[in-house]
This record gives sequence, structure tokens and C-alpha cells, in this order.
Amino acid sequence: MKTRIGLWIDHRKAVVVAMADSGEETTLIIMSKLERQPGRLDGKRSTTTYESQKVAADDSRQRRFTGQLDIFYDAVIACVRNAETILIFGPGEAKGEFRKRIMKAGIRGRIEESETVDKLTDRQIAAKVRRHFQKSARP
Repeated sequence: MKTRIGLWIDHRKAVVVAMADSGEETTLIIMSKLERQPGRLDGKRSTTTYESQKVAADDSRQRRFTGQLDIFYDAVIACVRNAETILIFGPGEAKGEFRKRIMKAGIRGRIEESETVDKLTDRQIAAKVRRHFQKSARP
């Protein structure tokens, strides 16, 4: 049985829509535990003395962010590992980062397309995946 997967991904959420030959459709939502990209409060650097002792170092926050992102990407890879073809789309940089990560995981040659789209509802994502694979299935 052929399984085709559409994946909408950003740093906070991944929506996996799996379509089988029989026309069955399954939607899985994976939420990450990331809060925001690490940075200073309100984007402003404090001018008071001893500020560095009150705030965690930038590199340690970045390492924690990257570690959480790795856990999130591993969970998504576990869901798409057995797919025959994968359509990746979403806003921002997450789709490119995930594409590189999936290539490292040894799932080469399965990514059909990668495109940039804005934020979508779960139903819009499922409809987009359905349209894409119906269009590619036509002779």
C-alpha cells in the first residue's frame, strides 16, 4: 500500500496528513514545546549593571532552543519515516531546516516538493494535500 504524506510545519506545530491508496486520510498534529526564539525581554538590552547575572547567557538559551527543536523534528521524522512520498510546506524556515534534517536521517528521494505557504487551518492543510496528490495521480 502506497502512503503519501503532506506535512505542514513551523517551529511550534506540525500537521501530518497521510493519504493511502484506498483514499483514507489520517491527520496527526504534533506540538513542540518551544516558546519563542531566544532573545532579550522585549528585544531590549538592559543598561543596568549586573544584568548579565540576572539573565541566562545567550548561547545557553540557544542550545536549549536547538535541543528542543531537535526533539520536535525527531518526533515528526518518526511519523513520516515510512512514507513513499512527502510534500513539505509551511511558513518560515522550519520546512528548510526539516528538509535538511530528513536528508541526514537517510530518507532521501522521498521528498516530492517543498513550498512556502502562509498559516492554514487543519482542514485547509488536509484539502491542500488532497488536491496535490490527486493532481499528481492524474496521467
